[in-house]
Amino acid sequence: MFPLQLLQAAPRLPLPHIPPIYREGRFPLEAASLVRDPVFRGEGVPRGEGRPVLLVPGFMAGDGSLAVMTHWLRDLGYRTKSAGIRLNVNCSEVACKGIEERLECLTERYGQRVAIVGQSRGGLLARALAVTRPDLVSGIVTLGSPLRSMFAIHPLVAAQVGVVSLIGMAGRAGFFRLACLNGDCCERFRDTMHAPFPDDVRFVSIYSRSDGIVNWRACLDPDADEHVEVQASHCGMSMHAATYRAVGQALGDFARRDGDGEREQYAEAA
Repeated sequence: MFPLQLLQAAPRLPLPHIPPIYREGRFPLEAASLVRDPVFRGEGVPRGEGRPVLLVPGFMAGDGSLAVMTHWLRDLGYRTKSAGIRLNVNCSEVACKGIEERLECLTERYGQRVAIVGQSRGGLLARALAVTRPDLVSGIVTLGSPLRSMFAIHPLVAAQVGVVSLIGMAGRAGFFRLACLNGDCCERFRDTMHAPFPDDVRFVSIYSRSDGIVNWRACLDPDADEHVEVQASHCGMSMHAATYRAVGQALGDFARRDGDGEREQYAEAA
């Protein structure tokens, strides 16, 4: 058979979904639109009333990437805390351990469980902590997190993951290694991505079909209580007005439900 005939006879396999990375150029417009939106002034979302919230940045980002949302939540009356991450490229187990210690401190200080907002990889860390320490977490909100498959990302970002793992294998502290991705090092962390989610911890996943980094289908965790769609870029999701509305409503729901649960516990104890 001629090459053309061979090609025609070959089985037709579906092409893998590659996120439209060019759409990430919307970030400046999303940020400009946010500051003009009433939600940025706290309109239409519940007040925090002193509830603690911990924010976790995405891959290759630091706490500063969520600074605007942090100040917004603080203005709403939440007690916010950063994850203490300068660059989110550390071993997942090590990162979770550091965040867990902060959760313990917050829970002890305020006498109540903590809500977590995690962007991208930060959402994966949030899910892991909710599974392993539900006693510390009232609920999680994930922003564009590939919860169903950590590698459902654009090839260019996958290449960055490979570079980071090579740096870690070269002995650089604070960088994950190849063993973290598929070896014994972070096996427990990977197991939490498919482990049953605690019934008494709320879970909201925010996603965008026009996400230029993550395949949006990977954000649809079947254990989530709610999936909220926004029209945002991946990097701009933390600077998007619809995201802020969704985050504000979710945190208000966590506070109400966690408060109801605490009242039931006190009633039973009495």
